Amino acid sequence: MLRAVNDVIDARSGAGCMVVYVRNVTKRSLIKRLVLFKVYEGTPESELVEGLHVVSDHVFVKYVGDAFSNPELRVFLKQNGVESVEIVGVDGGGCVALTALGAIENGYHVVVNERAIGTTFERSKAKYFKKLRKLGAEFI
Repeated sequence: MLRAVNDVIDARSGAGCMVVYVRNVTKRSLIKRLVLFKVYEGTPESELVEGLHVVSDHVFVKYVGDAFSNPELRVFLKQNGVESVEIVGVDGGGCVALTALGAIENGYHVVVNERAIGTTFERSKAKYFKKLRKLGAEFI
């Protein structure tokens, strides 16, 4: 999957498109100790994965599934006149789908690049992708 993501990054950056990265971080709390996937700030797991082609310093943090929950990301995209986002990532049955839904809710045209999306939860991915198609997301 990393190769597929890097291929997308290389193609888009080579075409002059802006590449933005989102790190997934868990806020420390008693409740979050029960969460299955915990990635705390300052740990190696919270950094961008080794081998990922990093072509910009546009890196944002998300604390919940939807990256558009981060107001800094929303402001950045608006300030840069972004109208369309292509989404790739680790879990199509979770954060990737939730971010795509968040992008649609924020008025963006969404491109879901299936060859550069992994998944842990195949059923959830199928459910979310069906919903995304109904909402007008483009799948490539």
